[in-house]
Amino acid sequence: MIRFLLQIIGIAGMMFVVLAFLSEDTILDAPDLFYKKQQPNISQAATPVVTLPAETLEEPVLVQETVELPSPSQEEAGKTPQIQDIPSNESFYPFPPASLETLNVNARAALVNILCKTSGGILRPISGSGVIIDPSGVILTNAHVAQYVLLASSQMVDLSCIMRTGSPAMGTWMADVLYIPSAWVAEHAEDIRKTRPLGTGEHDYALLLITGMANGSPLPSVFPYLPVETRSISRVDDRALLAAYPAEFSGGNATQNTLSASSAVTTIKELLTFYENTVDLISFGGVVLAQSGSSGGAVVNEWGLLVGIISTTSDGETTADRDLRAITTSYVNRSLVASTGTTLGEILNKDVTAETAAFMQTKGKVFAQLIVDQLAQ
Repeated sequence: MIRFLLQIIGIAGMMFVVLAFLSEDTILDAPDLFYKKQQPNISQAATPVVTLPAETLEEPVLVQETVELPSPSQEEAGKTPQIQDIPSNESFYPFPPASLETLNVNARAALVNILCKTSGGILRPISGSGVIIDPSGVILTNAHVAQYVLLASSQMVDLSCIMRTGSPAMGTWMADVLYIPSAWVAEHAEDIRKTRPLGTGEHDYALLLITGMANGSPLPSVFPYLPVETRSISRVDDRALLAAYPAEFSGGNATQNTLSASSAVTTIKELLTFYENTVDLISFGGVVLAQSGSSGGAVVNEWGLLVGIISTTSDGETTADRDLRAITTSYVNRSLVASTGTTLGEILNKDVTAETAAFMQTKGKVFAQLIVDQLAQ
């Protein structure tokens, strides 16, 4: 089996060559997961089949530092094999696929930009993506993005976060953390101060809850959202629409003031797993969204259901040279069951406001302190 070792690249590491030119209040990109490719660079043939719409970012050349990763242990070497045998069913839904226009409109309506700003200190401002997955305002994103929302709740950290929507992204909502895996925090709390921390990408998901309007007005009774597909039904060559707020090539000031959502339609190139014969990761090859800031973005199937969130990409001078990957929502569901005994659907059916308040007062405080302690070292 082939081991696909993942590497988390932090903000400072990714932008090290340009930090000298950034002002103190420059908005950087959320730390994304990168992995060392074991194959040649992706060719132009791996670019998206369709790119939507004209506001999608250009792909300038970006020279990045080459990072040599340690060889995986013998035990880990077989941990991420390529999956070969996935059932091929004609259709999983009793209704036809939606049009690309409908998919694009619905995905962007549920998409959020998570912007966290600070006035100085060790932390730098960051920008990431997320997807509303329930009319109550629950957002699914990456843990490495949500940790900043968690930190913003600590009085010991000068950090504030806002959920932005639209193109350009405008401050809309405030949010708290509903759930972040303790396994991810335990393994990655110290990564908050590392230039190039390493990890596998496992447990890199989190749930946020919209708790208030940025302008102080009452919250809407329902939020635009994407329903989640928790069955493991993705297959190679399936088409998917990807939507996020990539910011790597936009520059700090543009990220803060004129950041727009981007979307692209492409096909699944590979199915990957962390442990057994389950689809935990899906690979899309070179796509324009293979940029920092896309973490937590949506992967939507042709029927309009969320099947993954953008999580990792390989190194490459341009997005066409990279390989974008996403954690599947079926993996998120399996991980939740394994760690909490509760499915994603069961969590969404609870009183999420009460659940969020309870989490922030208990585990949230503990997790935030663990990360703050690392910043103090």
